[in-house]
Amino acid sequence: MSTKDFLEKDYYKVLGVPKDATEAEIKKAYRKLARENHPDANKGDTKAEERFKEISEANDVLADPKRRKEYDDARALFGNGGFRPGPGGGAGGSFNFDLGDLFGGAQGGGGGGFGGGLGDVFGGLFNRGGTRTQPRRGQDIESEVSLSFTEAVEGATVPLRMSSSAACKTCSGTGDKNGTPRVCPTCVGTGQVSHGSGGGFSLTDPCPDCKGRGLIPENPCDVCKGSGRATSSRTMQVRIPAGVSDGQRIRLRGKGAPGERGGPNGDLYVVVHVDAHPVFGRKGDNLTVTVPVTYPEAALGGEVKVPTLGGPPVTLKLPAGTPNGRTMRARGKGAVRKDGTRGDLLITVEVSVPDELGDKAREALEAYREATAGRDPRAELFQAAKGA
Repeated sequence: MSTKDFLEKDYYKVLGVPKDATEAEIKKAYRKLARENHPDANKGDTKAEERFKEISEANDVLADPKRRKEYDDARALFGNGGFRPGPGGGAGGSFNFDLGDLFGGAQGGGGGGFGGGLGDVFGGLFNRGGTRTQPRRGQDIESEVSLSFTEAVEGATVPLRMSSSAACKTCSGTGDKNGTPRVCPTCVGTGQVSHGSGGGFSLTDPCPDCKGRGLIPENPCDVCKGSGRATSSRTMQVRIPAGVSDGQRIRLRGKGAPGERGGPNGDLYVVVHVDAHPVFGRKGDNLTVTVPVTYPEAALGGEVKVPTLGGPPVTLKLPAGTPNGRTMRARGKGAVRKDGTRGDLLITVEVSVPDELGDKAREALEAYREATAGRDPRAELFQAAKGA
C-alpha cells in the first residue's frame, strides 16, 4: 500500500458502501463482490482479476477497525486542505510537497516533518505486519555455451551451471540471524527516498541505508552479511534453438536470478560459440560444401555423390563443360530456419588435378593437348587487358 493509495483511492466506493457503514455491511458487500470477481469464476478476465485485488485491498483496511480509523483520519487530513495541489492543480495534478521528507520526518520525529499522532497513523498504515516495499525483479545473468556445428544447425539441449544471487537460505532472505529485521527508519520500509528537484517535482532513489530492501537487520546474518542475498549455484537444462550462429546472443525470459518479495525472475542471456566443421560451412540458412571432381567429369558431365549434414548423400548432375568453381544448389538440405523449414546446400565444384599420372593417362593427356593446340584459353584475357 503506497501513499498514492490514500491520496486517490476511495475504499468505501470500491465496496459500494457509505462511510458510516457497519462492519456487517462491509463484510456483506465484500463477500458479494469477491464472489462475482473471483479469478476462479472469471478465468482469463484480467479486468475481473484487477477488480478482485482492489476489493480485497479495500476489505483489508475497512474490515479492521483500527486500520479503518487510521484510513479515515488520513483521508480527513487530505480532504481538509492539509496538502494543496501544485501547478498542475485539480484532481490528478502534481503535489507541491515531498512525501519522502514528510513521512521520514513523521517516522523520525525530527523537524521539518509531522511528529506524534500523524507519524503513528502512517507508520501503522504503511508498515503494518512488515515492510510494504514493492517486489524486485531478479538480476539478468549471462552465460556462454559451446556447440558442435551439427548441434547449432539442428538445435540442442545443453546443461548450464550458473551462479546467481538468490535469497539467503540461512536467514530465509531476511538478512537477520533471528529472521526479525526492523523497518528501515530512513525510508519507512518503502526502500526508496525522495528529494526535491525544483518546480514542484520529486525524484525517487533507492534508500542508501537499506539498499532498497526496506529492512535493516538487528543481527546481520553471517552468511549474507545482512543483505538477505547469497550466491546460489544451479544446473539448468537449456534448449538452444536450431539454426543459431556463432556469436549469437540468445535471451531466455525468466531464467535468470530469482526475484525478491514475489518479484519476477531476471532473464538469462546465452552467448553461443559454434565449432567449425571439417566439411561443411555456413552462409545464413544455407550450408556450404566444396566437392572435388575429375577433369573428365567436369568436361564431359556426369553424376557425382555429395554428402549432406546428418542425412543420406544427394546426387549432383554435372552438365558437360562445368567450369571450376561453379556453385550449384541442393534444395532443403541446409540449416533449419525459425519457421521449421530448411535452407539449401550450396555445392561448389572444384576440379581435382592428380599429383601423379600413369603412362596411359599421360599419353591420353598428351594426345588431348595436341588435339586442342589451336585454342588459346588466355587469348580473351590478354585482349581485355589491352582494351583496359
